[in-house]
Amino acid sequence: MALRPPAEEEEHHLLSNVSFSAGNSLLSTYDDTASEYELEDEPRDHEKSSKVPAIRSRRWRLPWRRNPRRKMGSTAAYFSMAPGRRRRGWAVRAAQCLMLLPYLVGILVLVTGLFFPSYSHPPKQYLELRSRIEGSDKSGRGNPNNEKVFIATSLYDHEGELLGGKWGENLRELVEVLGEENVFLSIYENDPDDGAEAALLDYEAGMAADNAIVSEHLDLAALPHVTTPAGASRLKRIAFLAEVRNRALLPLTDPKSVASKTKFDKLIYVNDVFFNPSDAANLLFSTNLDETTNRTEYRAACAVDFINPFKFYDTFATRDAEGSQMGVPFYPWFTKMGGATSRNDVLAQKDAVRVKSCWGGMVAFEAKWFQPQLHTPSAATPAKSKTAVTQPANDTTGLRFRAETDTYWDASECCLIHADLASLSSPSPASEDTGIYTNPYIRVAYTPATLRYLPLTRRFERLYPWIHHLINLLANRPGYNPRRLQVEGEKARDVVWSKEKEVFESVERVAGAGGFCGGRMMEYLKEGKEGEGDEGGKWGFEKVPPEVLER
Repeated sequence: MALRPPAEEEEHHLLSNVSFSAGNSLLSTYDDTASEYELEDEPRDHEKSSKVPAIRSRRWRLPWRRNPRRKMGSTAAYFSMAPGRRRRGWAVRAAQCLMLLPYLVGILVLVTGLFFPSYSHPPKQYLELRSRIEGSDKSGRGNPNNEKVFIATSLYDHEGELLGGKWGENLRELVEVLGEENVFLSIYENDPDDGAEAALLDYEAGMAADNAIVSEHLDLAALPHVTTPAGASRLKRIAFLAEVRNRALLPLTDPKSVASKTKFDKLIYVNDVFFNPSDAANLLFSTNLDETTNRTEYRAACAVDFINPFKFYDTFATRDAEGSQMGVPFYPWFTKMGGATSRNDVLAQKDAVRVKSCWGGMVAFEAKWFQPQLHTPSAATPAKSKTAVTQPANDTTGLRFRAETDTYWDASECCLIHADLASLSSPSPASEDTGIYTNPYIRVAYTPATLRYLPLTRRFERLYPWIHHLINLLANRPGYNPRRLQVEGEKARDVVWSKEKEVFESVERVAGAGGFCGGRMMEYLKEGKEGEGDEGGKWGFEKVPPEVLER
């Protein structure tokens, strides 16, 4: 027969003689005995001598031994008898929540990607045009109204890798989608290497549309330079870029070119970005479409370009509807500054996001602003900025690229052209809707691999806005621009470098268009021996003097 340890024997004897129907005296006896037993911490003498280990009693080991005079159904009574249990319960719950967090995040990502993707369901006109393009091989199938389109691009094509590769294929297919009889293609490259020169000749030989594919030596010394306080003469990067972009537009005013006699409906400028030709057609003919007239309503419409599957690239040229700089370069791109018009348009999944300027690697314009001599008189010659210079690319009429002339003030030529465009027409340039839009349905990339990933990464973008806003606050975005609120034609006071006096001075002058585009900086093109064998590339940065930064 098995022997019980003395402590268990006593417990067994005690419990076997308890009657829950007994009177108060029996309950009192039980309670006294129980209390004495529960307070014992050390084994008794006969427990110490036993070969069988004694079982120490604890209230948590014998939950039925609570004081029966307490209300057994009371949660408060239960926790008052075991205060340590509540602390352990919260700790366990916190640990369980932490363990569940990855699963909850995974479910959120999956649900968002499957059921709430960003910019993955375009308006019906986009789907119809894409279906029309993919369902036929007829020339002009992506040009519903047979509009005349001028395609322009200025290149730096190392060894012909662009024209001889996927980019050249995309551009050739775009011409065919728009219809060779509807297109004039202008490609300009200055000082190409041997491989680039050969690629230009091959491309011209295989191009069925009217074209001007030009390579030449560009005399940099003939372009406008600025002088630094140290006496150095610098060709500003933007002055150079504005010049080569304008040279791609020369056929519009060249009497020897058929383009100068053609009344174009659209002009599309394409950077060295990889794109889907059907997307380019949709940018031209579907952005902000009036379904009554089946015609687009924009002065300019930009794609969105990516340097990797998440990062927006062209922040230097893009300004929101209030002229502020962009936020950190991932969706939804724009900040909550002011009325947050651009940001709200993006969150609403609009195809015409209102902005003051944009580029995005590819931009479509109404052509009338570039060739007013062939269009209505309302397309007047631009009122040029008083602080800027029009680049000398045989340009006389119409909208063209330009650069700011202040030594330590730079603005993208791709932003300034939109500022000038807004100044040409009503509504007022101060309006939040100047007819200039960014179209996030149209996305391009700087590598083919990035372009392939964009349909996937856009599906999860709606998870980003709160993270984007938080990082904007931490990064103090958008940055400060002392000329953002200047109005063209009004008097403004600016700090500028005076070459004649060789000092920085605060001067009152008439504000030009595009003050919102710029910032205190100076990037220049390295010329001659300065750029030879330089691992830093062909661009240099001039340090801005502290006395200018402070004002």
